[in-house]
Amino acid sequence: MAKKEEAKHAELAGPEKAAIFLLTLGEEFTTEVFKELEDIEIKELGKAMSRIQNVTTDQVQDVLWEFVDALNLPADLRFKGGDFFKHSLGLALSGDRAEGLILDVHSPVPFSNIKNIDPKALGNFIRNEHPQTIALVLAHIDPGKSAQIIAEFPEPLQQDVILRIADLDTVPISILDEVEDVLRQEIKSQGPVGSRPAGGSSTVAEILNQVDQTTENTIMTKLEEDRPDLSNEVRKLMFVFEDLMAVDDRSFRTILKEVNNDELTLALKSASEDLKVKVFSNLSSRAADMIKDDLEAMGPTKLSDVEKAQQSILRAAKKLEAEGKIALGRGEGGDQLV
Repeated sequence: MAKKEEAKHAELAGPEKAAIFLLTLGEEFTTEVFKELEDIEIKELGKAMSRIQNVTTDQVQDVLWEFVDALNLPADLRFKGGDFFKHSLGLALSGDRAEGLILDVHSPVPFSNIKNIDPKALGNFIRNEHPQTIALVLAHIDPGKSAQIIAEFPEPLQQDVILRIADLDTVPISILDEVEDVLRQEIKSQGPVGSRPAGGSSTVAEILNQVDQTTENTIMTKLEEDRPDLSNEVRKLMFVFEDLMAVDDRSFRTILKEVNNDELTLALKSASEDLKVKVFSNLSSRAADMIKDDLEAMGPTKLSDVEKAQQSILRAAKKLEAEGKIALGRGEGGDQLV
């Protein structure tokens, strides 16, 4: 009997087990639990609850196996998981926070059906669309993919799209559904009517952080001419390789552990002397001497290769920051040979 119960228990994922457990214990208990959770945990539970319509006695017993030796319920339990989640969250949290979490749980992810398309193919697909349509798409997909796409656009289109992304605020979900439906011809509108934040200077900064230096310089020069206030705001949000100077030594050493010596050597080719000193002082003497020797022996190198290595290190740093392991500041501020 125990083996049978353990087998059924193993089939349930963590969020589903937690959702069934809370549904079983009721709103008052769930309200107190929500007060102790982070937003990301509440979202996961909400999504799991919203998928639940019926919970059988066997499922309840399976979940509660960890908490009691035996449980006999008279009948299957029937819930409207979505309603339960909304009501419990409304009791636990303030209005604006609760409404935002409910919207995040129930709203579809914009352009989720095109996020896996190759950037070049997607760029060719949307480049003849209206610039506002292009801006909506690029503001909602991965900034790295957006960077690859926008780098292939002609300069006037680059500037137009970047400005439109910067000026985006909240976009009705119905409009996002309509745009996606036109692009894919197979997307059906779903979810509640509402709006989601999109675009803005932070999105522009994320995209420009990942384009090549030539594209970045072209776009930023034009921004400085046409929209100096926006240009200053974007520069404050951007994080470039030289901004690593501001990272504390402990965090800096954590970053260096994620980088191989060949990539680090290439990235330092165009770095300032101050940044090189910072790198060498945070490496072992042997590793620092090896990199110094490799730099001296390195001949003329394509700037695009150097930038690629620098961007790889920046991605590693931002990943560590997203994981809460380090803190980063934000700075302002044909292939060439260096």
